[in-house]
Amino acid sequence: MYPRVVINITKLEKNAKIIHQMCIDNEISSCFLVVKVLAGFAPVVRRLAKIGFTHLADSRIENLIKYKSIPLPKVLIRLPMGSDAKRIVKYADISLNSELSTIIALNEAAKTQNKVHGIILMFDLGDLREGIFYQDDFLPIVGEILQLSNIKLLGIGTNLTCYGGVIPDEQNLNLLGEIKKRIENKYQIKLDIISGGNSSTLYLFNQNRIPKVINNLRIGEAVFLGRETAYGKPIIGMHGDVFSLRATIIEIQKKPSYPIGNIGFDAFGRAPDITDVGMMRRAILAIGRQDVEIADLIPFDSRIKIIGGSSDHLIVDLGSTKHKTGDILKFNVNYPGLLRLMTSPYVRKILRWK
Repeated sequence: MYPRVVINITKLEKNAKIIHQMCIDNEISSCFLVVKVLAGFAPVVRRLAKIGFTHLADSRIENLIKYKSIPLPKVLIRLPMGSDAKRIVKYADISLNSELSTIIALNEAAKTQNKVHGIILMFDLGDLREGIFYQDDFLPIVGEILQLSNIKLLGIGTNLTCYGGVIPDEQNLNLLGEIKKRIENKYQIKLDIISGGNSSTLYLFNQNRIPKVINNLRIGEAVFLGRETAYGKPIIGMHGDVFSLRATIIEIQKKPSYPIGNIGFDAFGRAPDITDVGMMRRAILAIGRQDVEIADLIPFDSRIKIIGGSSDHLIVDLGSTKHKTGDILKFNVNYPGLLRLMTSPYVRKILRWK
């Protein structure tokens, strides 16, 4: 059945082993394997969980529920909703937090379940996504957290590159070290986890520039696509072609490249931007924007060009190729494309070992 995402398990496990060893070599004592891109696809997660990562992390509690039998501590990496506190405490050992009211809700849920819930307090170092802004007075908030009977403050962390594109470096990561010192000195405690971000921090390894205070990373994209995400450079020895999309040609027609008639909006309310290049041999494939953003696909055959598509159709220029109706075309995908494809229930997931 098509469309399908083909997952090369051999290459994926090699990527995971390389990242795990990189963390060990750079004295990262805990490394969270972030599997949100797999959208709850447990067969792959179970294999990766055996590599040696210390924790299993996801942004959706629904996915962590699917992984409850996997013997690794579970981490919810999207800020929790207070209304979901009971499920979070039940299925996640640790969550990333920035709002005191939510942490209080987690504490109440943990009381009723006779548990202690671990949290990592997030700080915004300038990327402007989640976290307490580092210039604010955070010590009173920490003091209130430490008074909660069923919450354990395990450490602090930050997220960079995901929204504002801010690159992690010694200057902003050392801010975490300063925050750590202030908290530990004020309250005479030891913070076990200082989490220095995600796959965008990996480029610092090769340059020996990651501050020694950082002892945790949350790694996802590098494992799945074989590259660091600060500059998008491949990591030596890793595979960037673990995942590929296969889709079926359902029509081939020779047609003009420019629409005929008055042009308004397309099915998504956008004004089409189409270039007239004359007649072309066009194919329609059985996949569309309901499954993936078309701009996130790259044809495996460079002679084929993506023209556009709609909810259920992908339109390509076949160029000089000899494809016929019923043929399967192969596409490489980037990270957001993979996320959408893995999330779509209409795209089959297939494991391969070659």
